[in-house]
Amino acid sequence: MSRLSILEFPDRRLRRVAKPVDQVTETERQLATDMLETMYAARGIGLAATQVNEGIRLVVMDLSESRDEPRVFINPEIVDRNGAQTCEEGCLSVPGIYAEVERAESVRVKALGLDGEPFELDAEGLLAVCIQHEIDHLDGKVFVDYLSPLKRRMVEKRLRKQQRAEKV
Repeated sequence: MSRLSILEFPDRRLRRVAKPVDQVTETERQLATDMLETMYAARGIGLAATQVNEGIRLVVMDLSESRDEPRVFINPEIVDRNGAQTCEEGCLSVPGIYAEVERAESVRVKALGLDGEPFELDAEGLLAVCIQHEIDHLDGKVFVDYLSPLKRRMVEKRLRKQQRAEKV
């Protein structure tokens, strides 16, 4: 297992659209393991492969308090969404920034598991938000895209300033 580097907004690589996984192999399983380790170390609840500069449709998450309920979604696709909810979101690729984002209240997602077998899951609340947030990453979208242009520029300016300060 190894920790991976997490790309930070406004890194252009976060805008790449991830490619589907043709076959689940040991490579994808190892990437999922490394992503979970990276996510846990960063104290996050979800991480998409694009955030660690891997261009495949793979997402990991764990919403449990005890950090012992990892979930892996390969080629996730939302097939149904219902209702609306507004949640404060944050992101490992946008450190220290939180904003209200409107998302579906519940979703049905289909994906492949680590065994390569398809499954479907009905999710609501925070799990539904997390699934939508991470699939956005696979589609080259970051949660700040839901903000007004002014707020997005302010976030970008603040993050660039933080990144410059870290380099000193």
